[in-house]
Amino acid sequence: MQNIQAVLLEPIGCLAEFPPGPFHEIAAQLFGRKGKASALPSREYWHLVNLMEAAGPLDGEQSAIAVALETQAAAEAKLYEDVRPMLEELGSMGVGVFLTTSLSRAAAMSFLESNGLERSFADVATRDDASGVKLIPLRTVLHGSGIAPDNAIFLTDTVEGIKTARGAGVHPILMMNDPDESQRLATYEPDGGVVSLLEIPDFVRLVDAQNVPLR
Repeated sequence: MQNIQAVLLEPIGCLAEFPPGPFHEIAAQLFGRKGKASALPSREYWHLVNLMEAAGPLDGEQSAIAVALETQAAAEAKLYEDVRPMLEELGSMGVGVFLTTSLSRAAAMSFLESNGLERSFADVATRDDASGVKLIPLRTVLHGSGIAPDNAIFLTDTVEGIKTARGAGVHPILMMNDPDESQRLATYEPDGGVVSLLEIPDFVRLVDAQNVPLR
């Protein structure tokens, strides 16, 4: 792995605990999804993102419904306590930190502003900014920053996140929120894993150290 110049972060499951209900409701109203919401918010979110990808751009009425429910989810999200220390340390190291998400711009900014994080990221790419979901926001921030995909990591806690990272050419790093789920996801061979966000700066340092030429 090359030296890490960028850390790409998806809010759901990596920065905060979001409620799964609003994402399930979007899928039900817009795409006819049946059944109950998953107990795992990230799984519910990424299932919705897959539906959005397959359906293509939302029309005006659909977008209004999605934005309203996503913003509700953002308002109810509970920020992880190790987010701010991680962001501060990565900033002091000169590593670019980017928010890359398939959420709407309105929901993403609502989340950042309600948690005082609107100035904590080098750039933000949502499905509105990137005109697409999944790997497209990742590619958008990398292109805009001039950072090569091989110099970036994407933190995720789902299979779809791992696949999205690989599709964009960046390194998937597993956020191990749930022990049983993490054990299952490890079979998809992410390029690393962390239990706490505080491990991300140390992971960056470790990769840098491994790339120091031997004298």
